[in-house]
Amino acid sequence: MSSPVHLIDRSPQVSGAEMVAALVPPPQFDDATFETYRADPDYPSQQETKDLLIAFSRGGAPAERGGLFRRPKKAPEMKPGVYLDGGFGVGKTHLLASVYHAMPARRKYFGSFIEYTALVGALGYQKTVELFRGADLLCIDEFELDDPGDTMVMTRLLGELVPTGTKLAATSNTPPNALGEGRFAAQDFLREIHAMASSFETLRIDGTDYRQRAIDGHAIALDEATYARELADAAARGTVSDDDFSALIRHLASVHPSRYIRVIDGITTIGLRDVSQLEDQSAALRFVAFVDRAYDAQIPVRATGRPLDEVFAPEMLGGGYRKKYLRAISRLNALTHS
Repeated sequence: MSSPVHLIDRSPQVSGAEMVAALVPPPQFDDATFETYRADPDYPSQQETKDLLIAFSRGGAPAERGGLFRRPKKAPEMKPGVYLDGGFGVGKTHLLASVYHAMPARRKYFGSFIEYTALVGALGYQKTVELFRGADLLCIDEFELDDPGDTMVMTRLLGELVPTGTKLAATSNTPPNALGEGRFAAQDFLREIHAMASSFETLRIDGTDYRQRAIDGHAIALDEATYARELADAAARGTVSDDDFSALIRHLASVHPSRYIRVIDGITTIGLRDVSQLEDQSAALRFVAFVDRAYDAQIPVRATGRPLDEVFAPEMLGGGYRKKYLRAISRLNALTHS
């Protein structure tokens, strides 16, 4: 049995080459295919989107079937980019990874929005353009519209790549079951990337959060004795981390979010002691980015203190970053039950 490690002791440095090498689907989606995506029959848009993405991966849109005495119409050409619009937990990342795996491309990349913008920061804009020029496919998960500067950089980058033949596939999140909100995501996306809007076909995916369908109740908060026992059991099978929650939040401020995946590298269970509610917006957003990387890596979380689905202050859940916090809560619920 190995002793727990402390994430607050890790301050990884990542080279540009390592960042490029990491632009592949996360381990959770190593084997994601269109066949393994289970469309919910209650939401026909899921199957419709799946069919369109299969066609996109093959280079065109589905052709209309011909009748007995007429020829089928030729499939119309699809736009070079597809944007998957919908609430979290409807399988958008699974479908995005399926596009990546299905497209017979020589050069293709898959990364989160923050990974691409971090790469531009590390290599410089022009070198990043040169790196991706000639790529067949760029998949961008969780396209963010919060930072106008980053949005402008990404729009400019994509605008240089599309004319050279690069295809694009992107996702973002809208909150589920929020009347009136869900329909705005695609409009916001297209408005913010106005220079590129005509290059994207928007595909709406309706549905409920599959993580919540499989989970009863809320995030699990453990007492100290149970926490110690569960970490000890996990340490017998792998490498666990054990950190004071507030100390980890402070530490995350000293590490660029693009490096959070390295902070948890090799960890098989994350332990957080004395979870408290976050009041600072910047700290909360950094924790969201940390949760995203932990979820990508499918690392179980064990925690004491406040339940992790209550970690964001109520006023945050009603603010401009609402969709980010709701997504993080959904993922934290899943990780504390795994």
